Amino acid sequence: MKHRYLGNSGLKVSEICFGNWLTHGSQVENETAAKCVRTALDVGITSFDTADVYANTVAEQVLGKALKNERRESIEIFTKVYWPTGPKGPNDCGLSRKHIMESINGSLKRLKTDYVDLYQAHRYDHDTPLEETMQAFADVVRSGKALYIGVSEWDAAQIRAAHDLARSLGFQLVSNQPQYSMLWRVIEEWVVPTSTELGISQICWSPVAQGVLSGKYLPGRPAPEGSRATDALGGANTIKRHLNDEVLTAVQRLAPIAEELDLTMAQLAVAWVLQNPNVAAAIIGASKPKQIVENAAASGVVLPGDVLARIDAVLGEVVVRNPMLTAQNSPKVRPC
Repeated sequence: MKHRYLGNSGLKVSEICFGNWLTHGSQVENETAAKCVRTALDVGITSFDTADVYANTVAEQVLGKALKNERRESIEIFTKVYWPTGPKGPNDCGLSRKHIMESINGSLKRLKTDYVDLYQAHRYDHDTPLEETMQAFADVVRSGKALYIGVSEWDAAQIRAAHDLARSLGFQLVSNQPQYSMLWRVIEEWVVPTSTELGISQICWSPVAQGVLSGKYLPGRPAPEGSRATDALGGANTIKRHLNDEVLTAVQRLAPIAEELDLTMAQLAVAWVLQNPNVAAAIIGASKPKQIVENAAASGVVLPGDVLARIDAVLGEVVVRNPMLTAQNSPKVRPC
């Protein structure tokens, strides 16, 4: 397993990160979830991503229990704050000082740790002054409850403003966590160049496009029984944008490329994300330990320039680069 620096910090993270969105506490039994974490550790993954909102706090609990016997200094734990949890009262969401301070304490308790390595703003809060949010994050860092601060799905202007405030407050913004895959490339035009300039890395979710790039969804056929596309609670809404015959036909044309490289299609997809030098890690999810073993093998794979060009040619117009709802033009996300 290869490791990369997170932004301009001295923190190294495994370039394959294990995430438990949609799985722990919801899709899979806790015993299977624990086996997945154990397998991730066995293949050299040291970075684990979760959030308080995943399975309404249960995902953090499951991860904390699975990692409780591990040497804390040997792993990196990431979690997030923004979305409402619990009874969803008026202050149970967003990035106010009150919600951040209460949320970090809850996350630490559930994760059974004194600190998290990376604490991330899960979305941008248009209703709270950014100065208030960043001051709260500065205090979280100074208290030792989080070592580094990141954001998730923020646009380039938001990242720049947060970076500047962080510097003025004496800490560093080190990461952004966006969706990124062969099929979904909306960060490439603005977010990646801005982040590169500011010394901020991407920790990318959905590198296999919710499983679409694994090749298991076939054009003209129903989704496989038990797949994410058939699970209303397991990401069916997120994946549906890719489930049309044009996309699925293009994806099937990736199979010969993967075969020539002795890779599975999922490995090819994860390796493709890792070719971007601004990417520190690709987050993989899994409901079965064998999926982790397969995807972790993408670490260290180098895709030659001609292969990257062939992938672009194969996917052609199905690649989403600038959708109507990019981060640059998206409507305000209301926390409650």
